[in-house]
Amino acid sequence: MKDVPARRLLLVHAHPDDESINNGATMARYAAEGAHVALVTCTLGEEGEVIPPGLAHLAADRDGGLGAHRIGELAAAMRELGVTDHRFLGGPGRFRDSGMMGTEQNHRPGAFWAAGLDEAAGHLVGVIRSLRPQVLITYDPDGGYGHPDHIQAHRVAMRAADLAADPSYGTGAGAPHTIAKVYWNRVPRSVAEEAFARLRDTASGAFPGIAAVDDVPGVVDDARITTEIDGSAYAAAKTAAMRAHATQIAVDGPFFALSNDLGQPVFTTEYYELVRGAPGGDDGVREHDLFAGVPEPAPAPGAQT
Repeated sequence: MKDVPARRLLLVHAHPDDESINNGATMARYAAEGAHVALVTCTLGEEGEVIPPGLAHLAADRDGGLGAHRIGELAAAMRELGVTDHRFLGGPGRFRDSGMMGTEQNHRPGAFWAAGLDEAAGHLVGVIRSLRPQVLITYDPDGGYGHPDHIQAHRVAMRAADLAADPSYGTGAGAPHTIAKVYWNRVPRSVAEEAFARLRDTASGAFPGIAAVDDVPGVVDDARITTEIDGSAYAAAKTAAMRAHATQIAVDGPFFALSNDLGQPVFTTEYYELVRGAPGGDDGVREHDLFAGVPEPAPAPGAQT
């Protein structure tokens, strides 16, 4: 890939659809502003439940084939967000969806949850050293809500960030690179509570129930939030990307539901906690740019897609 933009953002997610729900507005905004936005998805989401009855046969407990179908959904979602660099960790199907915590799928051959940490992280190191992003976004240590693949994605992303910066690691994997800023996905509790109040007041009846605030991954006290990215200009792109994940998400205006059919708000301002690197603003003041305070070097030479 030639002429890589000076600003480079890498996101690491567990399954297709996680990126659109958590970061769709952020991705669309930075892509539109000319940053290089790269997504690494760790599994194909083979164990996901299927919403449309006409596609129910794709489920893992029926004919199967959901993972292959979700590759196409992800590609469609990325077109809506304007993101052209999206990859699967180690290649499509290298790591399998592990199912929910405590299920037998956690330990099936190839399950992401059962993968060796350094083995999985090694695949990501190559991406980091090639792309040389200044900013990385992933989950918190609980994976947002305790799903094993989300927890593992967090571990892999953080481990790969360490290994990529280590000159003694994988000398054949490219020159060492230190990521300047690492963020975890977050939602401030006050924002979630206000959004759910609007949902209760304006719900159209499209969904038979409403989720709880604590069903939203990454909800924390407001004081934990270091960064908010206003993606309201990209609300249509985010909801279109979510609709592209049709096996997993049903969208109704500014609300959506997963397979449990419980309505949730679509957040178009997206929130983060800076966990590594120096904040790009005054103490106690939230950042409004993930790249705030990061010098813009020359584009990465010889980056590969």
